[in-house]
Amino acid sequence: MPKVKTNSGAKKRFKFTGTGKIKRRRAYHRHILTKKTKKQKRNLTHQTVVDSSDIKQVKDLLRLR
Repeated sequence: MPKVKTNSGAKKRFKFTGTGKIKRRRAYHRHILTKKTKKQKRNLTHQTVVDSSDIKQVKDLLRLR
């Protein structure tokens, strides 16, 4: 039986914290930035933790279960 592959897109998008939580980038910071305020763009640069309702889905993509 062949090995199960990790989703390539997911492994580029998600990282782990030291405590095992899953980090992600924020959306809406790629294009159409001229109409967004400086404060909004600055706050979008920070990474955040994946919501608890999505953790199972992300772990399935990363084949962690």
